Amino acid sequence: MRSLTGLIDEFRQGWQGISRPSLSFSIGFSIACLALSTTARWLLAMIRPDVYFTPYFPAVFFATALGGYRTGIATAVVGGGLGVAMNFGDAPSNFFPRAVLLAIYCIVSGLTIWGVEHYRSVASRQREISKRLIREEDYRKLVVDELQHRLKNKLSTVHAVLHQVLQNQPQVWASIDHRLRALAATDELITKVDGDGCDIKDLLLSELGPYGHVRFNLNGNRLLLPAKLAVSLALLFHELATNAGKYGAFSAERGMLQVSWSMIDDRLNIIWDETEGPAISAVGAPGFGTKLLESALGPFDGKTEISFLKSGVHCTMQCRVPKA
Repeated sequence: MRSLTGLIDEFRQGWQGISRPSLSFSIGFSIACLALSTTARWLLAMIRPDVYFTPYFPAVFFATALGGYRTGIATAVVGGGLGVAMNFGDAPSNFFPRAVLLAIYCIVSGLTIWGVEHYRSVASRQREISKRLIREEDYRKLVVDELQHRLKNKLSTVHAVLHQVLQNQPQVWASIDHRLRALAATDELITKVDGDGCDIKDLLLSELGPYGHVRFNLNGNRLLLPAKLAVSLALLFHELATNAGKYGAFSAERGMLQVSWSMIDDRLNIIWDETEGPAISAVGAPGFGTKLLESALGPFDGKTEISFLKSGVHCTMQCRVPKA
């Protein structure tokens, strides 16, 4: 004999349309619905003896919802037969009124069965679509993870090849090495949010963290940067942070950095402000870092302005944040 848990689980799956219940379960459920409806009809007969078929509508609905249209049709036929054959109380025995009520009962029951079955078919299609989308999403994640893994391996390979080629040119290697590491760190952040980009605050913390969290303040709301913009800003932040570590605020004992950002419509405004750093006596010829600062935000309709003040470097960055 089946356990109560098994019966409840079969009822749940049948009611939700996950699977059809067994024939015996459907018949038993239909008989229970008819019995309850007949009991309700007997009770109603104390008030209205001429109620013949109305109590059987719920039985038709629930039997169809659980067992399908075949069970619903069988329940409707049996309910109609009970309504014709059984009398409770002082119900009138006129044939014509009961025949009219039987016709209305058949029409309403047919519409009920059609409506419930149509809903079950729509719900079943939606579940199939949902399952297919879930499978496609899982496959997409698998492909993206594999692609990110291969890109990471390629970046490591490029890093190793350049190190081998430039091992006799330490100055050139030093200028390339930290930039490749900055790109790798940014890729890691982008990967954490499924390739959609990364938060600007996380990007700054990743770049500025090695200098000590007490050396800088970050002011601004959470902002998810698209992947391409995140890579460009990561390079800019890296250049500025490296400059601050060598010559600016981070090279002085009391030096501080404050980075603020805000959004106005689709424009991002970033202010990089160093204080208490060493005095800047002279500015050399523009190098790769300076050229990068000037051109990196060009694809995003942006620009960078840098000023060498007595208190330290002051840099403003403006760009358009592409829509996701």
